[in-house]
Amino acid sequence: MPVPTELNLHRQSRVLEITFDDGTHFNLPCEYLRVYSPSAEVQGHGPGQRVLQLDKEEVAIEKIEPVGNYAVRPHFDDTHNTGIYSWDYLYNLGTNQEAWWKEYLDELEKAGHQRKKPS
Repeated sequence: MPVPTELNLHRQSRVLEITFDDGTHFNLPCEYLRVYSPSAEVQGHGPGQRVLQLDKEEVAIEKIEPVGNYAVRPHFDDTHNTGIYSWDYLYNLGTNQEAWWKEYLDELEKAGHQRKKPS
């Protein structure tokens, strides 16, 4: 799997910009990273147990902590900080961003939740 060569957190736009050594480049919004956190709190403890995250439109990352040479741990301003995002997971988030974002929006709609427009 590719390895990041650059990670830039854009605080004002709430986007994590990642470039990988294979030349791929992703702009991942903090909301997207938060609702797809790899933590057990979000993903559950088995298949089909993912917990739908609500009201994360304005979530931001306060800091990013390295985890060895294989991952990072973002600290979100809603106090969530238990997700360890491996390079593989970040790459998959980027590669599947369009489909997974649509899936998230569809889940919100199915749950009857109205997504707020970020300010």
